[in-house]
Amino acid sequence: MPRISLTPPRTLLMRIGAWYSRRTYGKVLDPGQAYGHNPRVLLSYVRLEQRAAKWNALDAGLKHLAVMASAARINCSWCMDFGYWEGHQQGMAAEKIERVPQWREAPELFTELERLVMEYAEAMTETEPAVTDELAAALIARLGEAAFVELTAVVALENWRSRVNSAFGLTSQGFSETCQVPAKR
Repeated sequence: MPRISLTPPRTLLMRIGAWYSRRTYGKVLDPGQAYGHNPRVLLSYVRLEQRAAKWNALDAGLKHLAVMASAARINCSWCMDFGYWEGHQQGMAAEKIERVPQWREAPELFTELERLVMEYAEAMTETEPAVTDELAAALIARLGEAAFVELTAVVALENWRSRVNSAFGLTSQGFSETCQVPAKR
């Protein structure tokens, strides 16, 4: 049960946001509804997300794995649900997406670079960040500095999303179910 009402005032901003959300995602996103109680925070957050969506120094698949690893570490069920759907939309293998929370137990599914990226995302997500000089150096050597900066920023952004969604008490909104293969009748 959410800790905050998901029925904010029906302002013009919220009506436009709901229309955009339905058109883009098929439903109105709960985080948007929660943020809707403070239009300034909502607008700032939306602007940040719009700008972050244009970042392109880091491979989209690596970016998605970093986001999912961070969300899994924080245990944000809303973020994991949406992340599964988002990975599916990107064409990522379902088995790979499902195994992100236990990526160390399935090394055969992930490349060495993917494992480094997820390790970094988890280390950065720790309450006291646990990023080592060696891990940062290995990633900079493999990705380059521009992509490393983007990786760091996208993990920080996911920390914001996951921590806010968890604090709001948001849970799965059913995105991952839309990716499942229907049972034969």
